[in-house]
Amino acid sequence: MDMKKRITLELRNRSPAEIVELVVDNSRSADGEVEGLTDEFTELEFLSMVNVGLSSLAKLPSLPKLRKLELSDNNLSGSLETLAEKCPNLNYLNLSGNKIKELSTVEALQNLKSLQSLDLFNCEITSLEDYRESVFELLPQVTYLDGFDQEDNEAPDSEAEDEDEDGEEGAGPTGDFEEEDDEEEDEGGSEGGEVGLSFQVNQVNQEEYDEEDDYAEEEEEQAGVQGQKRKRDVDDEGEEDDDDEDD
Repeated sequence: MDMKKRITLELRNRSPAEIVELVVDNSRSADGEVEGLTDEFTELEFLSMVNVGLSSLAKLPSLPKLRKLELSDNNLSGSLETLAEKCPNLNYLNLSGNKIKELSTVEALQNLKSLQSLDLFNCEITSLEDYRESVFELLPQVTYLDGFDQEDNEAPDSEAEDEDEDGEEGAGPTGDFEEEDDEEEDEGGSEGGEVGLSFQVNQVNQEEYDEEDDYAEEEEEQAGVQGQKRKRDVDDEGEEDDDDEDD
């Protein structure tokens, strides 16, 4: 897909002035020039044109708010002076995988006063003797070259920082733990319900057993009363017989 058509698709019925980030990686530039971008992209802060066949930046429009520009894996060998003119507030520039060979080419970036991070990885210039020292000397505003500062300290990962600030990484596991706790509570509740039911059944059985014992005791008491009554009756009859004999 050509770059111009890709940009039209990326707009998604929005006006260029509404676009803050634009990615057209792997699209095609017919003549090696920037196509489809205009001065109307006044709010654009991030632009990625990786592997689009660029050999020149001469047609890059004015992008006053652009802060991050990805141009890796193209055919750029010069015309970098356009960047200072069109993107004066650029602080991150990735030119890795291009055809940049000489320090004089990089010298054109001196006017990018806000440039903090520059990537020239996989460019021929990196094979020059004292490459890193020379670039840092040529561009004193640059803090990180190919991901490391002059003391070989790695550049911070901006995406990781954003995630830490948002708390997204911490929220995920915490949420999972809470769900597990809820599940355990539910399971405990279910077990408790089963125990409660068993207890109720046992209680009912015990009550029935107690009732049977009470009934048996009542029968025994009644039997005892009846036995005593019979004994008294027999005794009474014996006394009556004795009286008859005396008469």
